[in-house]
Amino acid sequence: MRRLHRKLFRITDRLQELAEEETGILQELDMHRSIDDDAQRDAATGNYIDREEAGLTASDVVRFERSLRTVRHRRAKLDTTRLRLLEKLEKK
Repeated sequence: MRRLHRKLFRITDRLQELAEEETGILQELDMHRSIDDDAQRDAATGNYIDREEAGLTASDVVRFERSLRTVRHRRAKLDTTRLRLLEKLEKK
């Protein structure tokens, strides 16, 4: 039973860490989206350097979106595990 409690505490701590990480990624993603919007507008009327920059900023957005999906997936898996352990705890 103690082992179950310890495991639940570790999972809860990790969920909190992932929530904080998600917040940070969301803030960075918002910033990169804003930069990308500007770069895409510049590329539409600019030269090849502007278009190259727009490609780089777009890839930054994709990278942060992928990071966000990864963190959310980890949180969902841990949350499922946590709920399963809580059910076990209730049965005891």
